[in-house]
Amino acid sequence: MSTNQECRTPERPTRSDAPIYSIGDLAADLGLSPRAIRFYEDQGMLAPQRVGGNRVYSQRDLARLKLILRGKRLGFSLSDIRELLDLYDVDHDHVEQMTQTLAKGRARIIELEQQLTELQTTLSELRELETLLVATINQRKAGAATHRQKNAEELPTS
Repeated sequence: MSTNQECRTPERPTRSDAPIYSIGDLAADLGLSPRAIRFYEDQGMLAPQRVGGNRVYSQRDLARLKLILRGKRLGFSLSDIRELLDLYDVDHDHVEQMTQTLAKGRARIIELEQQLTELQTTLSELRELETLLVATINQRKAGAATHRQKNAEELPTS
């Protein structure tokens, strides 16, 4: 997080002394564009307050945005991420949220392991092709050199 406190001085915090963030603060701190943050808002994943027509994000919004970004890094779909975020509000002990996250995480592990197997097979095939092509190229270069040498020997010397 940046240390620019001028932009984060709470004017109307939702809780006493709760920090508030502008869209620019969040964008800079998380390496996102304001457009990306507005996209997540349009998807119903963030719900900033409005102060004088400006979006004002709470600590909760910051935490949700970090979870969204983590979910994306892990390869979860936006609908999966939204579903998990929505469970936070209705599942006060968070057991269902954790159970669903575990299930989605396990499914993602299986998917990634399948992709890894496919990648390893592809790499193996490419390495075999590389070996074959290098050998063929070397044989043809050696054959061409032998052919040139043979032709040079057959030329009459004056």
